[in-house]
Parts: sequence; structure tokens; C-alpha cells
Amino acid sequence: MESSPASSSSPTPVTDSSADTLAKDLQNQSLGAVDEGGKIKRKLEDFNWDHSFVKELPGDPRTDVISREVLHACYSKVSPSVEVDDPQLVAWSESVAELLDLDPKEFERPDFPLMLSGAKPLPGAMPYAQCYGGHQFGMWAGQLGDGRAITLGEVLNSKGERWELQLKGAGRTPYSRFADGLAVLRSSIREFLCSETMHCLGIPTTRALCLLTTGQDVTRDMFYDGNPKEEPGAIVCRVSQSFIRFGSYQIHASRGKEDLDIVRKLADYAIRHHFPHIESMDRSDSLSFKTGDEDDSVVDLTSNKYAAWIVEIAERTATLVARWQGVGFTHGVLNTDNMSILGQTIDYGPFGFLDAFDPSYTPNTTDLPGRRYCFANQPDIGLWNIAQFSKTLAVAQLINQKEANYAMERYGDKFMDEYQAIMSKKLGLSKYNKEVISKLLNNMSVDKVDYTNFFRLLANVKANPNTPENDLLKPLKAVLLDIGKERKEAWIKWMRSYIQEVGGSEVSDEERKARMDSVNPKYILRNYLCQSAIDAAEQGDFSEVNNLIRLMKRPYEEQPGMEKYARLPPAWAYRPGVCMLSCSS
Repeated sequence: MESSPASSSSPTPVTDSSADTLAKDLQNQSLGAVDEGGKIKRKLEDFNWDHSFVKELPGDPRTDVISREVLHACYSKVSPSVEVDDPQLVAWSESVAELLDLDPKEFERPDFPLMLSGAKPLPGAMPYAQCYGGHQFGMWAGQLGDGRAITLGEVLNSKGERWELQLKGAGRTPYSRFADGLAVLRSSIREFLCSETMHCLGIPTTRALCLLTTGQDVTRDMFYDGNPKEEPGAIVCRVSQSFIRFGSYQIHASRGKEDLDIVRKLADYAIRHHFPHIESMDRSDSLSFKTGDEDDSVVDLTSNKYAAWIVEIAERTATLVARWQGVGFTHGVLNTDNMSILGQTIDYGPFGFLDAFDPSYTPNTTDLPGRRYCFANQPDIGLWNIAQFSKTLAVAQLINQKEANYAMERYGDKFMDEYQAIMSKKLGLSKYNKEVISKLLNNMSVDKVDYTNFFRLLANVKANPNTPENDLLKPLKAVLLDIGKERKEAWIKWMRSYIQEVGGSEVSDEERKARMDSVNPKYILRNYLCQSAIDAAEQGDFSEVNNLIRLMKRPYEEQPGMEKYARLPPAWAYRPGVCMLSCSS
């Protein structure tokens, strides 16, 4: 606090009102300004940093960024090294800023792009890159780690919530291998838009605070075909409660007895900070379950917190994958290093939402030979990844085989429960009907029906069993294109069974439509929409990026004047680099 010359010569007596003002001034200095609604609004300098990950877990004694094997450590301290030339703020998320108690006016600061690119140190930050390994396309890949992501630290907001800030594309780390640690605009736009879109769709995800251009070009070979080119560089500030992955544990378990204690320490850390309810469980919670083993044994989750933990992670993962299937989202790279222990969508690379329904769709060119990560395989891959994570905890002697088996059993049960509930709601059914849903998905696959638009239009069907045959398919005519007589008959047959099913409910057509519209998005982040925004952005026009941000805030609502964003993809949307992408970034 500054004092004027007058006050220094003759001290002013402290009255009750001035004492209150002084107290408020001190509060505002430590917490940030408080608006009329009582919400705290912090400046960047006022973030309440915690740094529990760095303080509570073993770190790399070296601070250089030479690519190397990092042993006996969960992280390496490293500062952003990205070079910038007049960095520009392209887009930001007001809702993420609110999570951090960040004053929206901070986005107007001239030095905001410098501080959130890492070019200028953010006061209080303690940057590091995380060490982890993983299975990639089913094969153990050894050490991977944050090769282009640098975590600034953890911020505690006014609610006591922990939020980790991470810069993707901020420069080299010891885990960069032969890469430069940078990111390009096209992939950064995709990550920013999709992380915020997924949140608005109600799907667990990491978030994105802001997107910046660096003003520097980055060389990338998009298709790994020997034709590299210069692309605009960019940085996304990602936000999550934690960026710990399955692979964060796998790397230490893979290195033998000497590092098994790190698996335990990291598990204890995660439970303490992100699953605290598990610490407080006792036998009165009655969390004992019979397994499917021949000896009909019992798994008691209250006797082993690590067993309770892996079961919860399995259930969260199952719920996540079920929600992906519901909206037609294909992640594209479900390696174990891309699986969050929090059950969040993490690491947006060559993702894609279904256009024409194709269960074998993969958006990843690298995945084409075996389609391991195609849309239809995601539930099984989620289980496979849980199995690898369970093995890791078993190797560290945190759980036994029966507990591991039970976690996998819970994954399967939870996925089916969630998926059946989601699909029933999408069709407006009062209960799951396997035959109706299976035949529908088969019909959609045969005729390559647009996944999103079909379910949105299905809400317009009237449950009238007396509807003339010629009128049955009219509500769906915009998506049932160029079908012949035989296929038309198949759809009419399905429609009659569907109308019979929904007609048995007491729910009115209007109420059913409202319910279906609340779970079937009108707008999704189709790859061609992303590409249109990227094409304009690479020419310096970011208006389409911001149009998509506004559009995707309300994906389930009709938005007058925005109907073009719900149209079927144009022909150019199916070219390589739009419908399918590589992991290049």
C-alpha cells in the first residue's frame, strides 16, 4: 500500500470504517478484486499456486532439456523455451477463466500473450514436464513423457479446487526425443475447440483457457510422406484437475523393484488430492462384492484403498467411453499414455466425430492398417487399457489379481449400463430395446446415414401407428438419401417397430422430442468445420474460430441463422487432412 506525503507527516487515526477498508484491501491483494456479486477476480500475479505435484513427488535432479532417459522421477523441472514474435491471443474460454477466478479483463493485457505463451515467466509458477510411458497401438513404447507440454503448476481457486495449467507447444523438454517441443496452429485450434465442445456436450474432458499464435513458423510433415512445410506456430493453455495418466504409473513399474515405491507414492498422491473420499472409506460402507471366480470369492474395497481406486477409475473410464459412443466421437489415439486417471478425454490429436455412420471409422491415418482405435473398438480398447493399468498396480503389489479382475468386470458392467441408458434416451425409449437399437445401427451402417442429424430428426417422428406407409419416412428424408426400394422397405419395417415401441409410453410426442433434443446435439464439431476455421486462421482471419466457439457453447439448442453448421459435409470434407489426420502437430 502506498502512502501520500501528507499522511507520512501526520498519521491518520484508524476508525472502524478505515479498518474495514484496510482489511478489504489486504484481502483483495491476496485474493484479487471482489465484484458486486462477491466473486473473486484475480490478476495473473494473484494466482494461489500450490505445486503439490512438485513438492510431494520425486523429481529429476537435472534441469537441462537434453533428450534422455529420466530415472526415479515423476517430473523434470523445465522452463518454456518457445520463441515468439509478437504473439497474439486468438481465443479464450470465459468459463475456464471463471474456474480459475481469473478476471476477464486480464485477457486485454498487452503482456497476456507473453505470459501465457511462456515467453515471459508467470509469477509464482514452477514449471515442469511429467515423466510417463505407455502402450502405443498395443506395444510397450517405454519412456514417453511430456515432449511438448510444460505444466506451470496448480492453482487453487476460491472454492479450494485444484486446477493445473499446462502450456502445449512451449518448447523442448527431456522427453522431446528428436522433436522441437512446439505445436502448430491447425492442431492447436482443433484441441482448443474440441476440449471446450466436449465440455458443453457434457462429456468429461480437459479444458482450454486460451489459444495463442507465436508469430513463428514451425516445420511439420503432416502426412509423414517426406513433404514438410512451414506452418504457423501456436500454444494452447490446457487446464485440468490433473494430467496424470495410466502411463504415469506404467513407466515406473516397468523399471523394476527400485521404482515400484514411486508407483505407490504416485497412487497415494492421486488418492489424497483427487479421490479423497477413498481415504475416508470404512467397513460400514459395505463395499464388498462377490466375483465371478469359480471359488465365488469376495473383493472388499474397504480393506484396500488401491482396489477401490482402480475400480473407480475403471468405472469413470467406462462412463467416458459410453458417452463418446453416444455422440459419435472417435478419439483416434487411445494409447495408455493418453488415458486420464480422472476419466477425462485427454490429448486431442486426430480425433473425429462421425459423419456417415461407419463403425470402422478411424480419424487417424497411422491407425488405418489395423483400425485398432476405430469407433466400434473404443469400448474394448478402454477395457484393454484398464487391464494394463491393473497389471501395473499388481506388479507394485498394490492390488491382487482378484481385485484387478473385479476392476475389469466393473468396467464392462458400467459401460453396458451407461451405453444402454444413453442409447435409450437418444431414441426416446422408456427402456432399452436391444432389437430396435441393433437393427437401427445396422441400417445406419448399411446406408451410411449421418449419425448426428439422424437422431436429431428422429425426435420429429409421431408415435401414430396409423401413419400411412408413404409418410413414415418423411421426417427422415434429409438423411435417408438415395436409398433403393429394398432399403426403403427395411427402413419402413424398422420405423413401424420403433413407433410401436415409443407408442406404448405415456409420454407425449412433444415431451419425447424435448427429451431427445436434450441428449442429441444439433451441432457437433465436424472435421470440415474445424478445417474451414483453420484455413481462415492460417490467413490471419480468426472469426470462424470464434464463431465455432459461440456455436458449440449450446450444441443442443436450435440457433437461428446457424443452420448451415448442421449441414451434411461437402464433398471436399472427405479428402485426407480433413476427415483423417496424422498425429503430426
